Amino acid sequence: MLGMEKTRVQSRLAEIRKSRGVGASDLARRVRVSRQTIYAIEAGTYVPNTEVALNLARELEVTVDDLFLLQETLSAPPESLAAEVLSAGPSVKGQPVRVCQIGSRWVSVPVSASPYYMPEADGIIKRTGKTAGRADVVVFAKEEASQKRLVLAGCDPATGLLTHMVEKISGVEIVSAAASSKLALTWLSEGKVHVAGSHLEDPKTGEFNLPYIRKQFPEEDFLVVTFARWEEGFVVATGNPKRVRKIEDLARKNVRFVNREPGSGSRGLLDQLMEKAKMDAENVQGYDRIAHGHLAAAYCVVSREADVCLATRSAAQTFGLDFVPLHSERYDLVMRKRTADLPAVKSFLDVLQRATLRRKLEVLAGYDTSQTGTLVA
Repeated sequence: MLGMEKTRVQSRLAEIRKSRGVGASDLARRVRVSRQTIYAIEAGTYVPNTEVALNLARELEVTVDDLFLLQETLSAPPESLAAEVLSAGPSVKGQPVRVCQIGSRWVSVPVSASPYYMPEADGIIKRTGKTAGRADVVVFAKEEASQKRLVLAGCDPATGLLTHMVEKISGVEIVSAAASSKLALTWLSEGKVHVAGSHLEDPKTGEFNLPYIRKQFPEEDFLVVTFARWEEGFVVATGNPKRVRKIEDLARKNVRFVNREPGSGSRGLLDQLMEKAKMDAENVQGYDRIAHGHLAAAYCVVSREADVCLATRSAAQTFGLDFVPLHSERYDLVMRKRTADLPAVKSFLDVLQRATLRRKLEVLAGYDTSQTGTLVA
């Protein structure tokens, strides 16, 4: 539980760790605990067992007595701050979030729990604000949240390969905010994220992203770099039991579809294909059912809540599903030109040029990386 708790143990872990230039994530890895545990120990809301205390003392080259003192006082409560919440859905009290500072503003990104583990988080939402998209957030370590972090908004599940490699090589942490292409670009224009991912195709020219950016944000000066090219198509159960091969098959009464949210590249592609085939949305069972993200849509198929969705090949591969390719798309990373001068962003862009990343994207996600790292605009 977060908040003030009675304790006779005062922790000096944060003070000693920072004096030695050791990051919380690095220390957590060394002593085999979560980063959240390190923050809880530093905040005084969690007293470690003997083994953890000894391991902490050994890694920081101090005694246990240097790290922990007995006292008859109340531990200080975690710090609270007002932050904007980057989420396509409503925020709720108690929701765990990652926190990052962008210029003078604080943003928080909700994180989801996996089936077996609690999510990594910097704090929780204490209360939602009167204004939509704002909340009071209780954070474990405000200083950690403002250093060497980038917020990346988008929908490509394979960007996780990029973010893990960036963190491993440069120590820059990437906070991923799930968003449709249009929402990611909107957050970027509002100064809420550092980088936005997009795969919006102009139906007239067939060009990706640039026509939309120039039309929607004519006064903005953006840098556009290609992440990869991917295939988008039908994600179906193994063996494709419903024999879904073309867009017209979605109108069959025995086919249950799950759609993507308006503003996503997948939704745009679906609507283009349906318009070309002269199909009405009311004839597609599940057209109004929304899944936020490629993986969320594919999960509906693997859990048998739907027979088919429109998503990337990488989403199908993640869950061991079959894939029917329909269209090739380019996924770009967009940022303000002044953002590209930040040291953390330079490290981020450097990783895009690495052959190791390209091999992983090709093998694990099935992407075409021949243009990865290419400056588009």
